[in-house]
Amino acid sequence: MTSTAKSSRSRTRHTGAAAVALTAAAALLAGCSSSDDTSDNPLAGEKAEAGTVVVGSNNFAESTLLADIYGEALKAKGLKVTYKHNIGSRETTYGLMKNGSVTVLPEYNGSLLAYLDPEAGQKSAEAVNEAVEAKLDKKLTLLESSPAENKDSVSVNAETAKKHGLTAESTLADLKDIAPELVIGGSPEFQTRQQGLKGLESVYGLKFKSFKALDAGGPLTQSALTKNTVQAADVFTTDPTIIKEKFVVLKDPENLFGYANVTPLVHKEGLPQEGVDALNAVSAKLDTETLLDLDAQVQLDKKDPLDVAKEWLESAGLS
Repeated sequence: MTSTAKSSRSRTRHTGAAAVALTAAAALLAGCSSSDDTSDNPLAGEKAEAGTVVVGSNNFAESTLLADIYGEALKAKGLKVTYKHNIGSRETTYGLMKNGSVTVLPEYNGSLLAYLDPEAGQKSAEAVNEAVEAKLDKKLTLLESSPAENKDSVSVNAETAKKHGLTAESTLADLKDIAPELVIGGSPEFQTRQQGLKGLESVYGLKFKSFKALDAGGPLTQSALTKNTVQAADVFTTDPTIIKEKFVVLKDPENLFGYANVTPLVHKEGLPQEGVDALNAVSAKLDTETLLDLDAQVQLDKKDPLDVAKEWLESAGLS
C-alpha cells in the first residue's frame, strides 16, 4: 500500500487543512465542550504552568471528546488539568506540543506517522508506533495505543446488507461476487488511490459496477448511501451515521486502510508517572465500538462531551 495517499487523507480528516488553524479561535467561540479550566486562547504559545497538565484537542468533535476523557482521567488521579480545545490543524498542535504549551494531545498513530514521514509503510500498529517514535521530536513520546480506530472503511447500507446477508462480521472479501452489482462512492481521490479502488481490486479482487465521486466521508457520502444512490461507500469507522442509518462496516483483515489507533501524544517533562498510568488505562478500555457510541451521544444526541466523558470514565472504573 502507499502511505502517501494515507497522508493526504488523514491530514484532511483528522486535522483539516493548514488554513483551518487561522479560524481555530473563531471555532472556540462556538464551543464544542463545557470543560472547565479551559484556556481563553488555544493558540497561545506560553509553556504550561509547572504542575499543570494542559490537554489539547484538534478542531473536530471526536478530538474534543477524547481530550475531555484524557483530562478527566488525569483529574481523577489528583493532577491539575487545564484544556486548550479546538486548536486547529496538526501543523499547529504539533508545534505547541514541542514547545511545551500543550502536554497531552489525542492522536491517531498512523495519521501522525503519515504527517511525520509520508513515505513510511504501515505493516502493524506496533511497527507504526515504533516508526512514529523514531521521527518524533525528542521531547515527545507516544503512550499506549487503544484498540479504537477512526479510519477509512468500506461500508454498505442496510438495504444492501440485508439483500446480500452482510453483517458486522463480514469482510471486504465477502464483496467479491457481488461487487459488480454495486455502485461505490467516495472522494474523487478514492477512485485512484491504493487505499481506495486500486487497493480494493489488487488486494481483495473487487471490481465494482461503477464509482460515484462524492466527498471524504462527509454529508454527500452519507446521504448517497442512505438514499441507496450508492450501495457501498468510504465511511470513517467512528462516524455516528453508522449507528443512525444502520450501515454495516466491512472488516479489513488485510489492513488495506492502514492504522489509526487513538493514542495519547505526550510532552515527556509535563506528565508524571501517575498521569502516564491513567492514560494507558484509558487506552486499554477504549475500543472502536465504544468510541462510536460516545461520538453518537455527542454528535447525534447533542450531549455535552464533558458529561459524556465523565459518564464513560465512571462506567469503565477510571474515575
